[in-house]
Amino acid sequence: MVDDIRKWLEELGLDKYGDLFVENEIDLDAARHLEDGDLKELELPMGPRKKLVAAIADLLAQSQPTSDTPDAAPEPATGQQAERRQLTVMFCDLVGSTALSQQLDPEDLRDVMRSYQDVVAGAVTRFGGYVAKYLGDGVLIYFGWPRAYEDQAERAVRAGLDAILAVSSVEMAGVAALAARVGIATGQVVVGDLAGEAGAITGETPNLAARLQGIAKPGQVVISQDTKTLVSGFFELEDIGQHELKGFAHAVPAFRPLRESTGNSRFEATRDTTLSNIVGRESELGFLWDRWNLANAGKGQVLLLSGEAGLGKSRLVRALADGLAGKNHYRLRYQCAPHYANSALYPIIQRLEQAAGFSSNDSGDDKLDKLERLLAVAEDDAASSMPFIAALMSLHDEKRHGALDLEPQELRARIMTALVRQLQGLSRLRP
Repeated sequence: MVDDIRKWLEELGLDKYGDLFVENEIDLDAARHLEDGDLKELELPMGPRKKLVAAIADLLAQSQPTSDTPDAAPEPATGQQAERRQLTVMFCDLVGSTALSQQLDPEDLRDVMRSYQDVVAGAVTRFGGYVAKYLGDGVLIYFGWPRAYEDQAERAVRAGLDAILAVSSVEMAGVAALAARVGIATGQVVVGDLAGEAGAITGETPNLAARLQGIAKPGQVVISQDTKTLVSGFFELEDIGQHELKGFAHAVPAFRPLRESTGNSRFEATRDTTLSNIVGRESELGFLWDRWNLANAGKGQVLLLSGEAGLGKSRLVRALADGLAGKNHYRLRYQCAPHYANSALYPIIQRLEQAAGFSSNDSGDDKLDKLERLLAVAEDDAASSMPFIAALMSLHDEKRHGALDLEPQELRARIMTALVRQLQGLSRLRP
């Protein structure tokens, strides 16, 4: 495995980073899950990062699940029997590609299109999407084929938001900032072999996704009513009204996902707001309350609530949280998500972004200002933690607090120390 990662880096002309990857226990399999933020944390310069992001997208596109993998998806095959499925279809388009074709030499335009396609493919593949076809400056993606997911609509919206961000971060000499727009629709389709094309789909859904992409502004994702119904608990959505779309007899409602919802846990997001009463869990709930009272009296407690899926763990935690409503306390929720299984500190980054009130329209300085205000709540000397937590969140803080000239292991240790100081500082204010 060590030889594989070194050989791969050597083929990319980046063999001097071999020791760094080995030191951080990054083999070729782990490399498939690296994102630009991870490479920044390894302190790689801009040029090598961009090369690696493109190469990782190639790795993901080339990798196909094998039949001996327990949860492998079936290989798309020509001549397959047609089947009806519910799919979420995404259509991504590069804004201003015609103008680019007039401004650039064909070879330079090819490089721009390759970079655009690579970052889009990387974003959607991370969330289980299948790149069905490249259509010039457009990319057609399926969520739910060849492998079905119960949360495929949520995956599609996350992938769309990531793709928009990834395209805007592409930097190429002589080219202004790139922008993309995305349309997403969910519905019943028929998947099958059509004119020799495996995985071709028929139905209204792909046409709707393409039309919704057409009404999106640069840097926006627009979704259909059915997709909105499935993801409304996970994202803050803006109703952008009814739209007359070519080929559709009636006006079509459209929605724009703005950001991940800050109010709901995954348990709450997938359920109705009205919950049934807890039955038969009085002893467990009483145990939780006893431990809360001890913690409230200054005797810190840690509890692990474990059990098989469906036993009501999340419902029990919700009951405790409801009982604490109105009491003077801090509630810090760090929530894992299957889409970020390879980013160990994602739950912490997500909570900090939500608590600081980050917006998609914020500049880097705006985010740093908000983060400083958040950290100052727990620490009088927040400046001592700021550089390290800013580094965790991939924010450039060098102008304010200087560059961090630290080895990766030391940087990680300093980040963890800063996070613990924040937790301790909050606990001194409220339980």
